[in-house]
Order: sequence, then structure tokens, then C-alpha cells
Amino acid sequence: MRRDTQRGKVYDAEALVRRVFDRADEYGVRQLELLGSTITLPIERRFASVESVQSYVDSVLALNWVRAQWKRACVPVSVRQRAGQQAAHYEVETATIAVPLHVGARAWALRELVVLHELAHHLEPSELDVAPHGQEFVARYLELVAELIGVEAGLLIRSTMAECGVRIGSGAH
Repeated sequence: MRRDTQRGKVYDAEALVRRVFDRADEYGVRQLELLGSTITLPIERRFASVESVQSYVDSVLALNWVRAQWKRACVPVSVRQRAGQQAAHYEVETATIAVPLHVGARAWALRELVVLHELAHHLEPSELDVAPHGQEFVARYLELVAELIGVEAGLLIRSTMAECGVRIGSGAH
């Protein structure tokens, strides 16, 4: 596995985008100015439990276009609660997504952007020797966001990643 040189940049960009979505939900304002255009943010799905995340993951992996695009979509993913609250993660050995649940009234990881990030790790072709948050990962993640949340969300995260210095690959499958 290659050195994960852009991990921090990817996480920084995602944190900014999550804040944009959080503010849109908080203030009920879904329109924003981006790159000289006004876009309307789509609704990002939020989840109430490990079971609802599992159902979403199963439905994404069952999509025909996902199965046609990535061979690993046929490998089932398990979702479990993560003990810590700092991060969600993907466990390659067991094909498991671990997500922290609620801390008080806050459930930062029970959201579509986070789950799609972890699914992008799962869909990594096992024969590739690439960095975990490398260009190929980013391309996969951006495609999932654009197709499943919406093209506006895809534009927002793509432009934010570019602004943060994230390199985006061609999305090798």
C-alpha cells in the first residue's frame, strides 16, 4: 500500500462540505453561490441506527450501475457500531464499516457523505496498490456522491477538494 499523502486534505474538504450541508439544514437555506453559479443543495440522507445504515449500504451495492462499475460491489458489507466517536472507518479484512453512533443529540457519522466515503474504500479493487485516500479513491467517492446525493453535491465536494489541494484521479475500476 502506498503512503496516504492526501488523507488530511481529503478530510479537511469533507469537513467543510459537511458544514455546508449542516448549515443548510439548520437555517433552511438550500441555495448557495458556487463558482459563479447558484446551486440548490440536495437533501443528504441521515440515518438513525446501524440497521438503517446497513439497509442503505445494501441498496447502494445492489444498484446495477454500481455493480457494473466496480467488481467489489458484489462483496457484501457489514455495518457495526464503532466504540470511539472520532471517526468512522472501513475494515478491509472483514468488509465492515464501523460508525460511531450518537453523542448526546449529535450523530455526525450517521450521514450519507460519511457512509459513501467508507463505501468508496470498500469498492477499491484489491489488485491495485494505491494510497487509501489517493486519486483513485477520490474519483470513486466523487462519483458516488454525484450519483447518489446529487450532481450539485458532487460539484460542491469536487470544487472543495480541488480548493484544498486534493488530487483527483480518473477512477480506475
